[in-house]
Amino acid sequence: MRGYTSYDVAKLLDLSVAQVRAFARSSFLSPERGPRGEYRFSFHDLVLLRAAKELAAQRIPAARIRRSLEQLRNQLPTGRSLTEVRITAEGDDVVVRDGSTAWSPESGQVLFDFEVAELCSDVAPLAQRAAEAARRGEDTMDADAWYLLGVDLEPCAPTEARDAYRQAVRLDPSHADAHVNLGRLLHEAEMVEEAAQHYRLALAARPGDCTAAFNLGTALEDLSRVDDAIETYERAITLDPSCADAHFNLSRLYEQQGRRAEALGHLKSYKQLTEGAERTS
Repeated sequence: MRGYTSYDVAKLLDLSVAQVRAFARSSFLSPERGPRGEYRFSFHDLVLLRAAKELAAQRIPAARIRRSLEQLRNQLPTGRSLTEVRITAEGDDVVVRDGSTAWSPESGQVLFDFEVAELCSDVAPLAQRAAEAARRGEDTMDADAWYLLGVDLEPCAPTEARDAYRQAVRLDPSHADAHVNLGRLLHEAEMVEEAAQHYRLALAARPGDCTAAFNLGTALEDLSRVDDAIETYERAITLDPSCADAHFNLSRLYEQQGRRAEALGHLKSYKQLTEGAERTS
């Protein structure tokens, strides 16, 4: 069974099981239910629970905690990048940082500060045990089960996550989501040729997948296959004209080739899309 139990969470976060179950009924969490109705928490849930604990320790009112984390729940990035998130307070705002990007889910005096990577190191042993249990019972798991296990493992055990995605595509070679995620992890590990192969397989299985097309473009660019990268970014934009990053990358590559008019056109599209997103955020 995927996810972390109430007992796992209580031990990881130094909470009582009753506290964990009380938090689980809050609208900022989305735990699944096991076969006996027990809660099963994702790593995403653990991040929010840790934040809730820190806020409660600062005597922040429960309603304020709930409001702030409801907003934060929809804004936290997923996947492996979650380990790079830092949640802190700056003045009267909760500020969430992911690399060079920072945003505030809600205004207000909220006082907590922790590194998600610290939580990830605590969760890693549980992730390892989940991977080992899956390998022991692999005959009972289908491609979707391996894919979902890979999603759970990514933040804390990326190598095991790659193995899980490999199992998913072995059982179902047309599993586009598993190919995309496996390609991304391989790409991050600088195994770019293999990553490109999985992006292509994702596109073969789901030709309308803009993410697979964009990721393939970045892989081809990293392999110095600039013309192929341009063609693939153009395909991504055909699939989704609002793909701002594809417009930006095309602008940069066209500029390098001296195709200034095309570069300016895509740069203009990029600015319109990103400025529009800022106005509506």
